[in-house]
Amino acid sequence: MVDIAAQRRFFADEMEAVGNLQTRALVEALATVPREHFLPPGPWVVRSEADFLGPPRRTADDHPRRIYHNVSIGIDANRQLFNGAPALIATCIERLALRPGDRVLHVGCGLGYYTALMAECVGAAGRVLAIEVDEPLAASARSKLDSWPQVEVRAGDGTTVGADSFDAILVNAGVTHPEPAWLDRLSPTGRVILPLTCAFGPPGPISKGFMIKIARREHEFDASMVTAVAIYSAVGIRSDEINAKLGEVLKKSPFPMFKRLRRDPHDESPACWLHTDVFCLSA
Repeated sequence: MVDIAAQRRFFADEMEAVGNLQTRALVEALATVPREHFLPPGPWVVRSEADFLGPPRRTADDHPRRIYHNVSIGIDANRQLFNGAPALIATCIERLALRPGDRVLHVGCGLGYYTALMAECVGAAGRVLAIEVDEPLAASARSKLDSWPQVEVRAGDGTTVGADSFDAILVNAGVTHPEPAWLDRLSPTGRVILPLTCAFGPPGPISKGFMIKIARREHEFDASMVTAVAIYSAVGIRSDEINAKLGEVLKKSPFPMFKRLRRDPHDESPACWLHTDVFCLSA
């Protein structure tokens, strides 16, 4: 007989070690939030690093112990929609440095598992606004997150977030640029982590690039690379022009060393790693 509580604790310990997690509330959330609650019924379609070039596999049965590993789980495998790899997303949440009472925006919440983890980190005094472009998924996430009153779920593409400010923003879909609304709504010490990705070749749902962290510093923005990523592309908010430019830049310099995100108009220079009309990643 498998003790599922013990399995979740082992899972949390493993994510803590793999991701060098320092946020105790995040580790406790990984140990207590039931991942299976935010998934369709098993057996589940799963992907890991071993499946990068091949088809996804299916778990042997529908026992929840099967999903407490560093694997992505299919939400809608036919559309290549997966509940992302926990080590990657837990690392991103860790880098957001969430504190009790923080206000968080989660763009691309899927069925809400990682939203629940962040809700646990910010506590009852915090607030999490979760946005999902797929209306049926948003409705399901709203139902599944009912036990977290600090969470609000909305259907939308993430470009409209209201007038509130946010201490942290996590984007869970590949984008070509940070939306102006996300940067405009950051608190004076706010942080954003997003996947800046390029769709290579024929159009498809998966794009590749890297997770970047943007941190507000008064009227400027620090920027740094977190890790490489392949992820489902955001719907309706990608720029074909920036996608093409990003593809060219990645071919020339796949390991960027930028330090700032600039929004001010300026001429392109050797310090600009990715220069566009709306933002620039600069050394």
